[in-house]
Amino acid sequence: MKCFFDERQLGHAPQIYFRRGAAMPHQEQPQRAEILRDMLLREGFEVEPPQDHGLAPIKAIHNPDYVDFLPDAHARFVASAGAEALSIPTMHPGLRRGKEPQDIHGQLGWWMTDTSTPLTPGTWDAIYWSAQTAIEAAQQVLSGERAAYALCRPPGHHAMRDCANGFCFFNNACIAAHHLTSKFKRVALIDIDVHTGNGSLDILYDRGDIFFCSLHPDPATYPTFYLGHSDETGEGEGTGKSLNVLLPQGAGQNEVLEALDSALVAIRDFAPGALVVSLGFDMAADDPLAAVQVYPEGFAEMARRLAALDLPTVLVQEGGYLGPSLADNAKAFLTTFREAAA
Repeated sequence: MKCFFDERQLGHAPQIYFRRGAAMPHQEQPQRAEILRDMLLREGFEVEPPQDHGLAPIKAIHNPDYVDFLPDAHARFVASAGAEALSIPTMHPGLRRGKEPQDIHGQLGWWMTDTSTPLTPGTWDAIYWSAQTAIEAAQQVLSGERAAYALCRPPGHHAMRDCANGFCFFNNACIAAHHLTSKFKRVALIDIDVHTGNGSLDILYDRGDIFFCSLHPDPATYPTFYLGHSDETGEGEGTGKSLNVLLPQGAGQNEVLEALDSALVAIRDFAPGALVVSLGFDMAADDPLAAVQVYPEGFAEMARRLAALDLPTVLVQEGGYLGPSLADNAKAFLTTFREAAA
């Protein structure tokens, strides 16, 4: 199983964000990717940098105006506010019924939903190459590989069509899934990160060719809030093509695996030609953002059950933060999937 990662993905280096009324250290750090990359190399995975597939696959998923805002946004912010200021939005439009502002401070609030996606000098390169990593993994599957792993960092599954959200700028999994539709008429995307795949739900909600399923605690009481309720099942051509499987907070490993089984039944019923997995290791019991209790053996079993679908598969890295078991969880899942899909 080939793996893809670009060192430029380490360039996004946020320091703080605001959560529960306080400034706190940002959880989405470059070290996450370094830990995962080093584990891959220790375990004998082939890790390659992605090719540059350009902006077209990104703009196929995201509002082109949103994409075009990002490359020089940090430089424009610094020119306006100074190098010591934090490029975090302080104003939001609520309903975007008007027009995009021209001032950088208004634009930050226009294109970002919260404080978790501050811009840094290396943000553009990091998010661009994170997306290219996902596209390259999808391209490998299009070319006949059984499976490929995209070590995407920053993650992507909270990014909506036209806004950043929850540490995420570009929705790498949706970009990969759409890329696969050039060959496969039906694609399934399953999100096993502990948080709602709210960005993916937003992007895919009216699509009939990509089935989306997310396992997560009830958004009524757990972030990301707002999207991911069980009655959100799609609309238009996407009616019945979205499935949110809710977990109780504190759910044990067996409960998570039972939820996964119900998702796999729905995926089999959809009969896709290929699969994308939004892979989050923040389901771990000791993750800093933990809400359920999965251990390395649980991640290994999830890998076995997903591999048993016997589909061409793109694994796209999402969450999984600097808890003590991050490398062990990643090793358990990825080595098991590699063996099961061989």
